[in-house]
Amino acid sequence: MAPQQPRPTRPPLAPIVQDSTPSLIAARLREAIATGVLGPGEQLGETALAASFGVSRGPLREAMQRLTQEGLLVSHRNRGLFVMELDPGEIRDMYLAREALERAAVEQIVGSGLAPEAASLLDIVSEMRGAEPEGAASADMRWHVALVRLARSPRLRSMHASMITQIRMCLTRMGDTYDGAERRADEHEQITRAILAEDLPRADALLREHMRDGLDRLEHAGR
Repeated sequence: MAPQQPRPTRPPLAPIVQDSTPSLIAARLREAIATGVLGPGEQLGETALAASFGVSRGPLREAMQRLTQEGLLVSHRNRGLFVMELDPGEIRDMYLAREALERAAVEQIVGSGLAPEAASLLDIVSEMRGAEPEGAASADMRWHVALVRLARSPRLRSMHASMITQIRMCLTRMGDTYDGAERRADEHEQITRAILAEDLPRADALLREHMRDGLDRLEHAGR
């Protein structure tokens, strides 16, 4: 009988990593800010939030510090922490960056032969139609996130992700400026079909028009 060969040493399995309490609190706060539950300029009280989350002040403070570093919370000396307010200049600057990123994503999708995969965006457009303002805003955001992901560019995706909460704040604020969800859905469908047709000039022009329209709506909503 041939001697048994020693079994190769198996590397240890990686431990399961769970989100820490501060990470979970930070995620909940981002969601509340994005959806308007915590409105722009609203002050955050540690005692009330700690009681609401059922946590001690230590992890809450760490979570709030993270959001301060992200620019979502603003600290005023001797007054406390407040939800950021998007003034007209900040909104225009964010849309400038957002438009550049998403136009780059469309160019990458069409230029790299990835256009057929954009068919998945039509499913999100279907969800947008007939939705209530909150549901339409959610589908709107998912469409734009999916668009950037289709480009398969980690850097584009990372830069876009850094603006997600602020973009969602804008989309929530924009919801009441649409007469129903149909026009909102139509704009996204036209862009999607231009990408599927690999018509880059049309897709680019439609996306630019969509962004400019969104910026106009936000500026009028703030008046």
